[in-house]
Order: sequence, then structure tokens, then C-alpha cells
Amino acid sequence: MLYNLLQYGDEWLGQWVGYSLLQVLYQIEFRVFMAAIASFVFVLVCGKPCIRWLIKQKIGDSPEFEHADLNALMGSKRHTPTMGGVLIVGAIIFATLLLADLQNRYVHIALVVLIWLAVLGAVDDWIKLTVSCRTPGSREGLKAWEKLLFQFGIGVVAALVLWRLTGDNLAARSLVLPFQRTYQPESESLVLEPGVIVLSLWIFIPLVACAIAGTSNAVNITDGMDGLAPGTVVIASMGLMVLAYIGGSPERAHMMLFPWVEGTSELMVVAAAMAGACLGFLWFNCAPASVFMGDTGSLPLGGLLAVIACALRQEALLLLIGGVFYVEFASSAAQTSWFKLTRKFGAAREGRRLFRCAPIHHHFHLKGWQEGQVVIRFWIVAVVFVVLAMVLTKVR
Repeated sequence: MLYNLLQYGDEWLGQWVGYSLLQVLYQIEFRVFMAAIASFVFVLVCGKPCIRWLIKQKIGDSPEFEHADLNALMGSKRHTPTMGGVLIVGAIIFATLLLADLQNRYVHIALVVLIWLAVLGAVDDWIKLTVSCRTPGSREGLKAWEKLLFQFGIGVVAALVLWRLTGDNLAARSLVLPFQRTYQPESESLVLEPGVIVLSLWIFIPLVACAIAGTSNAVNITDGMDGLAPGTVVIASMGLMVLAYIGGSPERAHMMLFPWVEGTSELMVVAAAMAGACLGFLWFNCAPASVFMGDTGSLPLGGLLAVIACALRQEALLLLIGGVFYVEFASSAAQTSWFKLTRKFGAAREGRRLFRCAPIHHHFHLKGWQEGQVVIRFWIVAVVFVVLAMVLTKVR
């Protein structure tokens, strides 16, 4: 908003002596750092009032696990207010509206995905948290197929918008694989490297939809310990900020030999707002947590990470940047699948487990790691994944 207001008032503001100070808003780097600060401050200022309101509404979580030892370990978290994701989503929206270019279509679709999945998560949280107030036998949350329907639905919408925004830029529709150059290094212009796979619409749509739905659920599964999900999202957001900085500039994209997608530099502001909001949320979510984000926060954060990566054509690197999320997701899926297979085909007809408990952060918790150790070590792994992703941007 400030950026657009400056554009509209450029002529008459030019006569004001302080106009030179305002021109710093034309610098994307300045707006990126300010977005992180603005979202961070928003969460700090609104955090305590929001938590008090959630407590007053008795919106508290009572986590139950299919493991007696884990229930004992997590027993102290009962009645901690949840749905704190409204703080994160509110901060991202506030900082983005304040500092991003509001005429940018990539900003629009990022906000739509964020809000859509936040509403979906809030509905799921509300149904689960109010089940005791309703008639016996009422449903506990949305069914899996209902959540997937809305997640894939917004994924398809986002894919169609991203496809339309690419125009005639074939690189913006390409499949970027590790170690593969997008452009010919010896060419002075952006000439595609032979062998680059340009996706058709019918492949582009399911790829983007699966990335958004999958990452949304992966972050949701990761959100099981104080500070684990928001801290990891901060790290992943910083990785995406670097990719948007490169991919939003034709010169830098040509130098690094991966796709230039016009207009995606503004996604740096969105990613910075996400990082600042999650960093601010850590103030209240660090152990012992004063509030949980719930599905209201985890679903939109995952979707936002994915839509930024898809706009930049970096789905493959997202697998590394969000490596912790996908490992958590895979551990949960593997545990469930192995249990069902061994129960159906095993000699004793008893289900067996690959891990003591899934997702995998609970496995390490039950092995004797303290909760803080699990969280910090997973953060360290997340940093290593992002560093490896940055290395792969150059090794082509």
C-alpha cells in the first residue's frame, strides 16, 4: 500500500523536501526487511490480547495420542489455547498489504491461498474444539477427504492463475530439476537450454495442486511440539526469499541459470512477512507454549510456502528447503501404511510399527530426547537442508 501510494503521489510529493526519504520504498530490499519487522511487531503487540481472548472463549487444546507414554509426556499441554494461527495469518496480511506492490498478481494469489487455507484450518479447529459443547456423537473436525477437496481446490485455482501469468515465458512453465540449467550460459539473452522440460497445462495443474496440498499437510503434521513448526517455517521462508531475489531478476536468473519469472520479486515481501510472523509467534510458542497455532496457522503456512515455490518454478528445491516437513509427512504415511499392511498380511495379523510413534519427532521424544532437544536439532537439520538447496542453485 505504501509503495502504491508513493507511486500515485509521485508528482506532487516530488516538491516536498522529505521526498528523498520516501523513495527508499522503491527499493525491494528495504520493503522486504520492513515486512519482516512489521509482521514480527504485529504478533508481539497483538499476541497477549489474542491469547487472553482465546482463553476467555475456552479455545484450548487437549492433545490425545495412541500411545500412553506420549500422553504422559504431553500431559502438561492440556488446555493450552490454540487457533493462534490467526496471529500469524493476520500479521502476514498486514505486512503484505502495507509494504508489497498491491498491483502484483503473484501477491494476490499468495494472499488468496493464505486466506483460503486459514479459513479451512479455522473451521477444522473450531469443529474439533467445540465437539464437547454439541450433541453426543458429533463429528470431531473435518474429514480427511473434505480437507483435501478444499486444499486441492485452491491448488487448482492457483495453478490456473500462475499458468496465465506466465504469458509467453516458457521458462516460467518449465520443470526445474537439480543440476539442470534453464538457460544457455554462453548466450547473452535468456535462451532456453536444450533438454529443458516445458510443462503442458495438464501436467502443470496437478503438479502445483499436489505441491500446495502436500506442503500444507506436511507443515500441519510437523506442528506437534512447542516451536517446531514456526521455527522451521522461518528457516524455509528465508530460503525462498533468496530464490525470489534471484528468480525475480532477469540478470540474476541468467547468472544462476534458473527461470526468470517476471513479477515474482514481490514474493520476497510475502516470504519476509511470513518469516517475521513466525518469529514473533515463537515468542509465545516456545516451550512451555502459551498458545498453539492449530490448523488455522499450519495449513496456510504450508500452502504459502508451496505457492511461492511454484511461482518461482522451484518445486524440486522446495523438497529440500522444506525437507523437515516432508520427512515428518513421510514418517507418518510410512507408519500408517506399514501398520495396515502387517495387520492384513502379517503372520500374527497384528499391526507393527516402524517408529515408536509418528510423526518422527515423537519417535525421538519417546527415545529419551527432551522436547527442546528435538526442536533445536530439527531446526539445525532445516538449516542444513536450506544451505544444501542454496548450493544446488549454483551447481548446474
